[in-house]
Amino acid sequence: MSSPGHENDTSVTSGWAASLAPRLAQFVAVARLEHVTRAAHELGVPQSTLSRSLTRLERELGVALFARHGRTLSLTPAGRTFLASAERALAAVEGAAESVRTDADPATGKVAFGFLHTLGWETVPSLLRDFRAEHPRVRFSLVQTYGDAMLERLRAGELDLCLTSPLPAAPDLVSRRLDEQRLRLVVPDDHPLARRRRVRLAETASESFVTLERGYGMRRILDDLCTQAGFRPRIAFEGEESETIRGLVAAGLGVALLPPAPVHRQGVHELTVTAPRAFREIGVAWLAGHQDTSPVAAFKRFLLARKGRLLSE
Repeated sequence: MSSPGHENDTSVTSGWAASLAPRLAQFVAVARLEHVTRAAHELGVPQSTLSRSLTRLERELGVALFARHGRTLSLTPAGRTFLASAERALAAVEGAAESVRTDADPATGKVAFGFLHTLGWETVPSLLRDFRAEHPRVRFSLVQTYGDAMLERLRAGELDLCLTSPLPAAPDLVSRRLDEQRLRLVVPDDHPLARRRRVRLAETASESFVTLERGYGMRRILDDLCTQAGFRPRIAFEGEESETIRGLVAAGLGVALLPPAPVHRQGVHELTVTAPRAFREIGVAWLAGHQDTSPVAAFKRFLLARKGRLLSE
């Protein structure tokens, strides 16, 4: 069990950081020039202010950082140790600031963009190609994952925007519908339904389904549509990727409800589902109240302008 004096270690550490940070650059300047007057001139502060700051720093640390020799100073052993750490800290802060400035640059900044696996074959590459035609130097960090995981990364600040389905209904997220995509019933080539072009979902009540795992948007859509059709789907296999699901269907292990295949897959036949109407909404989502950098704002405007034209089927 920790002692009472250590219960607030985090706040104590934060307090030290807040107290020391403004004086690190002052300390480093004096250490390099070994002269308070010249350092004060370089920093643009009164000499008396700089002297008081150094004295306070030594008092708070409880060690002497400088040995005084008239108007000049030299580092003590403790001062040399502290200087190395102070320079690393300042370099880290400067590097972080430069990274943030670079990512926010309107011309060369970065967008952290997430999207569903099923949109990664054609939709996202086409979007990026068209956007980069007007913003050729904007960089992208791409994350391809399933819906729930993507929204968590959005909340954690790891993503700026994401394409997802279904659209989230959460107070901390903002979403806008961009398009809809018809879904298909996928059956093996030798299945009795393979001779048809259309099917009512209720006709598959006795079938075994191959589907994505829980947490995937398509799984929720399948469950909802089957409920509307009056039955609960019998799940034979669960997977993590739509093309693997098609492979399992081709092997005769069940039927599936999926977005249209980007390329024809041997061994399967895809039918239009007429009742209930089988489709999924696809939209863009972002964290409510989050201030966009210039490149993120530009990409968001680009996506919203594609409403109704997001997908090519």
